[in-house]
Amino acid sequence: MTGTSRTERGGAAGEEAGVGEPAPRDGVPPADALLALHRSGTLAARYPEAQRLVAELDGRELVRAGNLLARLDADETAGLHPGIPAARVAITGHGTLPDLLPALTVQLARHGILLRPFTGRFDGYVLELGDPGSELYAAEPDLVLCVLDPAVVFDEVAVPWRPADVERAGLEKIGLLKGLATAFEANCRGTLVLNTLPLLRRYTAQLVDHRSRARLGAVWRELNARLLHLCEEHERVVVLDLDPLAAEASPASDPRMSVYAKAHLSPDLLAAYAREAGHLVRHLTGRTRKCLVLDLDNTLWGGVLGDDGVDGIEVGEGHRGEAFREFQRVVKQVGSQGVLLAVASKNDVEPVRKVLREHPGMVLREDDFVHVVANWRPKPENVAELARELNLGTHSFVFADDSAFERWLMRSEHPDVAVVGLDADPALHAERLLADGWFDVRETTAEDRVRKTRYRDERARRDFLHTFDSIEEYLRELDVRVVLAEATGEDAARVSQLTMRTNQFNTVTHRLGVPEVRELIEDARTRILTIRSRDRFGDNGTVGALFTRWADDAVRIDGFLLSCRVFGRGIEQACLAAVLRHARAGAARAVYGAYLPTPRNGGVAELYPRHGFVRDAAPRGGPPGPDASEGVTWFRHDLAEIFTPPDHVHLTDELGGHAP
Repeated sequence: MTGTSRTERGGAAGEEAGVGEPAPRDGVPPADALLALHRSGTLAARYPEAQRLVAELDGRELVRAGNLLARLDADETAGLHPGIPAARVAITGHGTLPDLLPALTVQLARHGILLRPFTGRFDGYVLELGDPGSELYAAEPDLVLCVLDPAVVFDEVAVPWRPADVERAGLEKIGLLKGLATAFEANCRGTLVLNTLPLLRRYTAQLVDHRSRARLGAVWRELNARLLHLCEEHERVVVLDLDPLAAEASPASDPRMSVYAKAHLSPDLLAAYAREAGHLVRHLTGRTRKCLVLDLDNTLWGGVLGDDGVDGIEVGEGHRGEAFREFQRVVKQVGSQGVLLAVASKNDVEPVRKVLREHPGMVLREDDFVHVVANWRPKPENVAELARELNLGTHSFVFADDSAFERWLMRSEHPDVAVVGLDADPALHAERLLADGWFDVRETTAEDRVRKTRYRDERARRDFLHTFDSIEEYLRELDVRVVLAEATGEDAARVSQLTMRTNQFNTVTHRLGVPEVRELIEDARTRILTIRSRDRFGDNGTVGALFTRWADDAVRIDGFLLSCRVFGRGIEQACLAAVLRHARAGAARAVYGAYLPTPRNGGVAELYPRHGFVRDAAPRGGPPGPDASEGVTWFRHDLAEIFTPPDHVHLTDELGGHAP
């Protein structure tokens, strides 16, 4: 993203707030505190504080906050706060979009991200996306929002019209959009966002017979389906489906604003659009959450287990019991796609396990969770321990609880944990949980579907560790096996996912989409090396990657990342030594490694110095790399003496004897 070339440079000040829980801060309501910063002229200077304030707002207060923040000079604010990640977002489209910029500004602020916008001309999307020399491409956006509306089709339909006329105009527009998507992929390394078109009653009602209305509805849905399929044909394209948003944002359009101002989508619908776009930007900046920690009493079931007993809790039967059961179905669905599920409950553990194993109304069972913590310790302590056991930072967690006190305590102790406030009505639990798309990603991979099993295997490894007197003995018996191989097209999705989700062992934290990974794989000057590992407890899958390329007569490592699941097993040393050996065999004079510090990757600051590298200037020659990013430190290994990797790691080298 802007200022860091898709590199994470700061913490998520705005992500820790609950949903729909405005609360005073030091006795001053957040909206009033934000307005005071604006009136005092200190809003830009105290932008991180503003982010915390807007995270607690909703409704009209959130709209007003967006209008205040949108007045700031984005470049000036970014200069004052280099630690805050910034995103360059270009806004273009068919109609006027007066409410989108402030709505998007405040949504990104809620997630600790600064918006650096480019706004296109009215109805200029065709020229801006179709012309390689346009100002939009010159802005080098990370994300382009091309906002479409129903008039984009109906403006091309002459009167009188029939459904067949709409179909012809719509198909022509789909063809145009396909061409623009192709042009975008050739001219921009960012992501293009299109959207489906809501069908408004003002159009269907112009047909007086119901048969024609039905035909129009079918035609319109087929056109939207073609739009949605564009993301399958173009890897840099995302299509937001506005139908679910329009169903909740009523009305989807204001006829007066549509006629007089050419603003064809309502402020409420644009606000919902901005919220979804904010989730996408959060993912592209590597801030997707990984683990959902749930309370039990009045969260997954009704009542208090300690008071009501196993047979007295509400789940599966009755109105409230059905609501809790439906919420469990939602949680199970989310967990099936790679999100880790855990429990943190103030209860005795045996009754909890009995409910999870035996209660007939439960959808979620013990096997659905990577960890179940039921005790009487403070929940922040349990979450901290869970983070250590899963080897995740607390910034990877979402905590959902019905207790306002527990939520306040979690925010106080772990401000980087995203806290979801569940309503007293269990029928609203799912809506609260899903509102901020904490776990949204571009696509899921095969690795996601087995993530729960991989983390369970990790618990078995920890139990195994406790049977040994030394780490060395444990590692020898663990039988760590690693395969280092050159990436192929089939690896692109997983490698991209690693760049998006890996924060701790990530030397440069460049976020790469699947198309960018594919380009690097196809580039003859670049080699992406994948790292797979397994041991006596099972297959860990693809756990890391090295991005290497030639620079004159040297090899440089533009990025080295490794999943937190396999820290401390010597895998990084074995792979780094293999790269050095291959470079020397290929007559390289040196190997260079890049390091770009972030708040979360301090653990790899000494990776290269510990293994014989010395600090040096950036390598000369070769295509552009991370040295173009401000703050990169380079280290050089002269290959005279290569360190011996740990002997407990059995490495299979599939690089074919060629230098990386």
